[in-house]
Amino acid sequence: MNGTLEKIRGFAQGYEPELVALRRDFHRHPELSWEEFKTTDRIEEELGKIEGVKVLRRGFGGGDSGLTAEIAGKKTGAGTGRCVALRSDIDALPVQEENDVEYRSQTDGVMHACGHDGHMAGLITAARILSQLREEFSGTVRLVFEPAEESGVRGGAKVLVEEGALDGVDAIFGLHLFTTYPAGQVLYRSGPCMTSADGWDLVITGRGGHGSAPELAIDPTIAAFMFGSAVQTLISRETSPRETAVISVTSIETSSKTRNIIPESVKLMGATRTLGGELQDRLEAAMRRIVSGIAQTTRCTMELDYRRFYPAVINDPALTEILKDAALGLFGPEAVKEAPLNMVSEDFSFYGAVVPATFAQVGVGDLSRPATCCPHHSATFDLDESQLWRGAALHAGFALSFLNKA
Repeated sequence: MNGTLEKIRGFAQGYEPELVALRRDFHRHPELSWEEFKTTDRIEEELGKIEGVKVLRRGFGGGDSGLTAEIAGKKTGAGTGRCVALRSDIDALPVQEENDVEYRSQTDGVMHACGHDGHMAGLITAARILSQLREEFSGTVRLVFEPAEESGVRGGAKVLVEEGALDGVDAIFGLHLFTTYPAGQVLYRSGPCMTSADGWDLVITGRGGHGSAPELAIDPTIAAFMFGSAVQTLISRETSPRETAVISVTSIETSSKTRNIIPESVKLMGATRTLGGELQDRLEAAMRRIVSGIAQTTRCTMELDYRRFYPAVINDPALTEILKDAALGLFGPEAVKEAPLNMVSEDFSFYGAVVPATFAQVGVGDLSRPATCCPHHSATFDLDESQLWRGAALHAGFALSFLNKA
């Protein structure tokens, strides 16, 4: 297999100019979740140039965004009849880009601020590599270009699974580019990899009044302050230090914007992240208990809408070992690291619920270029394009390693 991995690395590095150009084109033309129509057009156009790629389906979730395709190997042997899927997300975010670069977003208020442009370009480049190596693998590689990963309420992976995108698939691999890891690092992790994502809205209703006469009002801001403080004790005093969880209040909005008015209502939004299971259930129940208690104490009406968006990403140990070996063969031991648990969430977890799955992380943060170390989802997010070839190589290397393994 080492010889094949050498070829994959050579192809990936050779395709680097085209890969970077493609990423920049996707970056210029971002589209929001379930609206990735021109993005899907471009993916389909690029796949149409690659010998041996067959588009299976275009359009999911009742729309025209998202695409699946396949490449069949020509070798007989270990993986004959097996199918491995490779996934890229394709949507952008409602962010106004602030980077002054020639490839900046041309769509007002929309930006690829999470690296999905690099994911798409990398998977298309992996398809080019696999096309060149069809004589060296058996079985089939399915390409999954998933819309709406960022949607949360209606994430693309869940819809794709429900609509049969993984039918006949034996395993799936995905990756994410991360500015929080040094450029060139390739990270694997067996077992729990990323947390679940629960989202909640809390509406607190009291009785508005004049700021000079609080006794005549029922002040919902006091209930909001109490709730924000109390939920943090669920982590510090009701969750073991050996458990993994975080609760964040991310938005507070009142019905009044005037200094001398006690508002009628306050709305809070936030998120809870765990590894699922009993702790996830316990924290939701505890938040409801706190809401009930504060409502009684403050005389406010409090309505908590608690929703579970994405399960935790749990990497299959056997697949992760294949991934690790492929990464070592492609990049050498100095570049391959075991990843820490990542507290972000990914709807890739829905794939892992139906087939064995593993998810890798690729570092694209270059300390000499501050923009490539900015947080994901920020207006100044960018990435080190010199590392994009690693993602393409990892896709192809994992696929061939899985299919050719007895």
